[in-house]
Amino acid sequence: MTSDTGRAPELDGEEPFISSEDRSTIHILAVDDELTALKSCESVLTAEGYHVDVERRGEDAIRRLRAGSYHVALIDQNMPRVDGMQVLEAVREHSPSTLAVMMTGYATAEASVRALQAGAWDYLPKPFTATQLLVLVDRAAHTLLRVRALAGRTTKDAQSGVLVDNGVQILGVSKAMRDAVARALKVAGTDASVFITGESGTGKEVIARCIHQESRRANKSFVAVNCAALPGELLESEMFGHRRGAFTGAVRDKPGLLEMAHQGTLFLDELVEMPVALQPKLLRVLQDGVVRRVGSEKDDAVVDVRFISATNRNPEEALDEGLLRHDLFYRLRVVPIELPPLRERPEDIPILAAHFIEHYWERHRLPGSKPPELASETLDRLLSASWPGNVRQLQNVLEEVVVLSDPEGEILPESIPSLDQDGMGGGGSEARDALFSGLDLRGSYHDVKQELIDRFERQYLARIVAQAGGNMSKAARRAGIDRTTLYRLMDKHELSKDNLAGRSREQDEED
Repeated sequence: MTSDTGRAPELDGEEPFISSEDRSTIHILAVDDELTALKSCESVLTAEGYHVDVERRGEDAIRRLRAGSYHVALIDQNMPRVDGMQVLEAVREHSPSTLAVMMTGYATAEASVRALQAGAWDYLPKPFTATQLLVLVDRAAHTLLRVRALAGRTTKDAQSGVLVDNGVQILGVSKAMRDAVARALKVAGTDASVFITGESGTGKEVIARCIHQESRRANKSFVAVNCAALPGELLESEMFGHRRGAFTGAVRDKPGLLEMAHQGTLFLDELVEMPVALQPKLLRVLQDGVVRRVGSEKDDAVVDVRFISATNRNPEEALDEGLLRHDLFYRLRVVPIELPPLRERPEDIPILAAHFIEHYWERHRLPGSKPPELASETLDRLLSASWPGNVRQLQNVLEEVVVLSDPEGEILPESIPSLDQDGMGGGGSEARDALFSGLDLRGSYHDVKQELIDRFERQYLARIVAQAGGNMSKAARRAGIDRTTLYRLMDKHELSKDNLAGRSREQDEED
């Protein structure tokens, strides 16, 4: 590390990026086989108030990661025996919420991309100054603190992947959801265009708002437009604005949503539904930032807009069908984020259900009354449903249940008629549709069969462990398998019994 003032720069007229009090809550693991570099990192970061543990060997760092979690890990990429990439893999396995920063004296574009693709949060080439180190670590700490603020909870809750939209929390502890949240937070600090895919009700707009709230544009407008909700001519007028007399009823000049989103974020929901004839006009805004209103013969405004797009369709199919221009798609899809359907993350259902019951009880009932609890049979029913409407449907079902429930009571299966009404509890065509929902039936017999088996295993495991209250011995007996096999299946599908039932492995051993 080269010398400098030893202080991270501060923005003129603003508070320090990270306060000393906030820094004292961040725990850092630094790993480097070069003793001088390691001690320099420790000295600089400790002086700024961070808690720092150091290790010179990769295998010792992995043991620390197995024993406890860290908020940030600074990892030298080139070490003997166990190198930085192996330590990074251990971070992903044992402490996935940790922000890993790779350090190396052999910085190349290929090495940087390889580290980032493997899950590193950022990259720090050697030699670096104390200021460069502090700026990067402060930025990582700022990301973690903002997650805490979004969740309104402790760091442990934030590690579960908590998003907040207008005070309503969307929780996710599954790996797929945590990966989506982590990707959203990583891209938030940039101006890169984001393309979100996922079925209706998976939370695409929530993710989009999270990205905006975490960006430098957070104090500017977040403007959402549903491209499927308006006919082409009206959509063009809404997005680009119009001049007086441009069409019947245009009695005055009107700025469009693009101008309203200047210096902010424009969220294009259901982008694939945008008329093809309108797409070249949007492409020009992406390329030049120039807006021309409907009926105008000149450029009316230059805008600085961050674009986030979303669709519940397969964009590749839309490209093949000519519904979406290739040049527009690739400009908007700089960073893709895919949201998993609820049926593929059953381990999230108990947490989501508990949250929605509490939230809607507080909204609809008098303060101080105690909300009802889910009976185990009711949770079993929620876990076995296919949820074609995803989180939004679960949210609506539980709001209905809460409104009709008595204080301090128990929510029984018959209290949830909406499941059958939505075609998830019966047989016939609805059951067949649920069975194959989301599957690509054009694939080979063996591939589709394996995907169905994997889906069954995930849902069955989530159900049996939740029924057993997290007691793995009891769950294994109910399933008719030994506990080792049960743990192996849980690991295969990256399920955690703590997420399903709030129990620890140590408690299970004592039972």
